[in-house]
Amino acid sequence: MMCLWANAGMVILISMSFTAVFAASADEWTKRSIYQIVTDRFALGNGSSPSCDTSEKKYCGGNWQGIISKLDYIQSMGFDAIWISPVVENIDGAMSGDKAYHGYWTQNINSLNANFGLADDLISLSSALHDRGMYLMVDIVVNHQPQTFDYSLLQPFGGADCFHSECFISDYNNQTNVEQCWLGYSGLPLLDLDTENSTTVNIMYNWIKNLVSDYGIDGLRVDTVKHVRKDFWPEFASSAGVYTVGEVLTGEVGYAAPYTEGLDSILDYPTYFAVQKAFINGVSGDMATIAEIFTEAQKQYNHGAFYVGSFVENHDNPRIQSTVSDQSIVKNVITWPFINDGIPILYYGQEQGYQGGNDPANREALWLSGFDENKPLLAQIKNLNAARKQAISYNPSFLNNPVTFIPQASASSTLAISKPPLLALLTNGGSSSTESWSIPSSAGLYNANETLVDVLTCDTVITGSDGSLSVTTSQGLPKVLMPAKSLSATGSLCSTEAERSSGANRIDHQ
Repeated sequence: MMCLWANAGMVILISMSFTAVFAASADEWTKRSIYQIVTDRFALGNGSSPSCDTSEKKYCGGNWQGIISKLDYIQSMGFDAIWISPVVENIDGAMSGDKAYHGYWTQNINSLNANFGLADDLISLSSALHDRGMYLMVDIVVNHQPQTFDYSLLQPFGGADCFHSECFISDYNNQTNVEQCWLGYSGLPLLDLDTENSTTVNIMYNWIKNLVSDYGIDGLRVDTVKHVRKDFWPEFASSAGVYTVGEVLTGEVGYAAPYTEGLDSILDYPTYFAVQKAFINGVSGDMATIAEIFTEAQKQYNHGAFYVGSFVENHDNPRIQSTVSDQSIVKNVITWPFINDGIPILYYGQEQGYQGGNDPANREALWLSGFDENKPLLAQIKNLNAARKQAISYNPSFLNNPVTFIPQASASSTLAISKPPLLALLTNGGSSSTESWSIPSSAGLYNANETLVDVLTCDTVITGSDGSLSVTTSQGLPKVLMPAKSLSATGSLCSTEAERSSGANRIDHQ
């Protein structure tokens, strides 16, 4: 059977006059902070809170109307963009007893997943976000579709020739094997789309152009990018016309870097693994590894690390608190995405202290938390978002100047990260530790006797007569310092300290 564009029974996305997307460039996205949502597990439009056993791997009822109903909750934490699960129609039956509640088992790319709502509901979500000045990122899958043994169901592809011949990936050191063999296993096979086939390629380029325009999508998270040939991606990204960030699952900067040429950027997995190693191992972890890996990313990624998605939890990896109970370490880890060069991404439930382990345990229903806004991690996240936005507003070069790491005597247990006007001081020592940092005057960060505010607590420290800084923290808590003069006396972030220094001179931005 030839790979033909199958029209029979196909549901075409309706072209419509729709509000223009907000952002067509990565530069616009660098100003944003993203809240990642597994649509089925976030909220129901009718406000109900059904039971949801993650081990059953079935639909629990979350939908696009549910997300709309909780935009106040998301925005109140300071997020101005959301990333939602894939929106296209998935297989309706079970595969190995599991349902496609996650959205990654595509059946028809030209139809929507009715479990999440109708076309009008997705359009309403996009419109509701845009009315608030927020962006919509949608997760997409190009690489694979589930094997249903009835190729006519996998629309709009016409037959087996649209897919690579059956072979499961056996050698991740062989790139051809990675790109042309299948993910999954015999009990759960995922057909690998033949992206060397020109018909298939044209289908995908046209599809993504229409999906973005029809539903007012502002950005795309692209699944399993390394399983598709690299030269497929530039035209795909051009067809989309919006920011594209790809999943390249690797801890090696050198392997990941070439994918930042075809797409706008990638999720920064190499640094993620370094962060996990440094913090999850506690005092036996080496904080210096974070600086080493991230510095390599800055050097090798196209556009440095400014366009990457920076994260410490997601739907594919265990939550921090599945292995770490020390809340001081948790607070340090959560701080990382908000104080480096990348675009911060927070996985839903992290703010509520969720503790799910490996998939599917890490895909808990958020409605079971009651959307409690009094949680300590939620308060910290709100402050981190506010601090980043204030830094962007105060320093016009904030988004373009790379972070630097200031060497510390205790390199294995402390990290000092400078991105003026932010100075983040992190430690993996835990709640029983007392840690110290020293910022020499030669770093050139501060004036003599300058007041700095820890935006996580609103406590203050003062630099020495030569502009140097010495800071000690108890209970292993992180600090994010900003000059008091960089804060707004009318804002929500440590405004009292800002008012006290309202007469101070602002930093020179020349």
